[in-house]
Amino acid sequence: MKNIITRINTAITTKLNDERGDVPGWVLITLMTAGLVVAIWAIAAPALGTVFDQAISRVVSF
Repeated sequence: MKNIITRINTAITTKLNDERGDVPGWVLITLMTAGLVVAIWAIAAPALGTVFDQAISRVVSF
């Protein structure tokens, strides 16, 4: 029984110590997300500017 507990404890400790994370993966996800935001913003900026200008002109005309 003690041998089984020791093996389980060793396996869990080894697995926990072996977990180093996936830093390059997270960096890639962050950079890709930032790239998508910049691309979408570049496409949507003129339309959003027009909507904002129309909204301001309607508020001012009251």
